Amino acid sequence: MDREDEKRYRKILTGIYDNEKALMMKQFIQHGVISTYEHCDRVARMCYRINKSTGEKADMDILVRAAFLHDFFLYDWHEKKLKNKIHGFTHPKCASQNAKKYFNVSRREQKIIESHMWPLTIHRIPTSREAWILCLADKYVASEETVMMRKKKEKYVN
Repeated sequence: MDREDEKRYRKILTGIYDNEKALMMKQFIQHGVISTYEHCDRVARMCYRINKSTGEKADMDILVRAAFLHDFFLYDWHEKKLKNKIHGFTHPKCASQNAKKYFNVSRREQKIIESHMWPLTIHRIPTSREAWILCLADKYVASEETVMMRKKKEKYVN
């Protein structure tokens, strides 16, 4: 992002980006060595770039806020607990509830967060342009992080 885009991105996330609750995501690993905070930031930035490159047909503020909070579940899903075995199915609702509780996100933003795991969560189909962008960006970034993680591990094994 150039300086102006970075400034706009940070303005959209005012009150969230540096909030103590959001910063708690830095304690939890998402993919390999990537924290949940870093993952959410990467996904939100990808959403910003996609939306900008396609003429900003989606609401940028809603998209970036929902993207940054899409994995705001605040627990370590790698721990061997029964609820974590179905994390992929349950964390969107948990993240949505936390986003509402701590940042008073709109119902529209909650629906976007809740549908980001489609098609795994078959009953939560993305129904807006913002939701589709987030769904695709999350899968792209997660795949990239997983490949990065494997390459990093292979480097240490060989």
